Amino acid sequence: MRFAILFSFLFIAFCVPAFAQEKPLTQAEYVQLLYGVEKRSVSKEDLVDTLRRRGIAFTLTDGIRGLTRSKGANNDELKRALEEAERRRRDPVGTKLPSELEVTGIIDKTRRKTLSAVEEMPDFVVKQQIQRSASYAGTGNFRNQDKLVVGVSYRASGEESYKLLSINGAIQANAESKRNYEEAGGTSSTGEFVTMLATIFKEENDAEFTPVQTDIVRGRNTVLFEFGVERDKAKQRIISGSGGLAQSATTGMKGRIWIDRSDFRVLRVESEATEIPEGFPITGARRTIDYDWTMISEEKYLLPLVSDVRLTIRESGRSFETRNLIRFTNYQKFGTDIIIGPEDSEPVKEEKP
Repeated sequence: MRFAILFSFLFIAFCVPAFAQEKPLTQAEYVQLLYGVEKRSVSKEDLVDTLRRRGIAFTLTDGIRGLTRSKGANNDELKRALEEAERRRRDPVGTKLPSELEVTGIIDKTRRKTLSAVEEMPDFVVKQQIQRSASYAGTGNFRNQDKLVVGVSYRASGEESYKLLSINGAIQANAESKRNYEEAGGTSSTGEFVTMLATIFKEENDAEFTPVQTDIVRGRNTVLFEFGVERDKAKQRIISGSGGLAQSATTGMKGRIWIDRSDFRVLRVESEATEIPEGFPITGARRTIDYDWTMISEEKYLLPLVSDVRLTIRESGRSFETRNLIRFTNYQKFGTDIIIGPEDSEPVKEEKP
């Protein structure tokens, strides 16, 4: 069974919200909510939202971190939201949101820089190291299934072609370039380069950006925005199965985007499929892409560093979650051969928040 996620165009509307003032959570309130998560009387999503909306009024200790891991089923989003709240507690001035006027300036400058960068993107090749794993949905206890090495050729026109180079260290002879790496079976993904950013920032798409907090990404001060789009405008496709048995669905999208506060470039995008049709085998689809600066032919470009793709699949009455952790390495000019090296046998490193 093959599962894939393809990201297409987003069409959303622009606005800046008012922010409600609520008292930060006390330690007792947070622990009570955490136990509610364990008992399923409080959802993880609600607790994450509460942390981001209210913040915390207590010092975050290793004991609270450990309790969060155990009672929250080691949920990555919950752990990240707690760390974000602690950073805001320590530095309330430095983490203060920009004014509405500043927000407009940030979006306008980011739009211009992003669309300009898309136009100037070169043809290139890159190697993807892909660690694939799976777990029962909601547990976070992923077990490695295999490791792929895939060569990607990208054209400035937006065309992407993929060549499966190795599976678990076994080199694939006579590999042919395709639009994805479906011959490996399991979960695959495409479109990690410029498509998502370009469609978010095109003027005619009227994207809506809601500033929610500040953050630090690889030492850079960023402003974090939320975005959302309905299914009939998002045009995002997810695919279940392969060949003649393949099923596809069009979904909506919601997510978050981190913008460098001084350079006005996007350093991270998180997205989640919404409005998935009832009865579709894939019940959840999420992706996080981290971007970083890299050199190609002595020029610097902002390109994907790591992508984390997760699909939740319901099968035979049980829910499973697949994870593709993808690291992009060895960006080079188009036409350069992609070589399998000793580093391709090492585990794919996760990008920590």
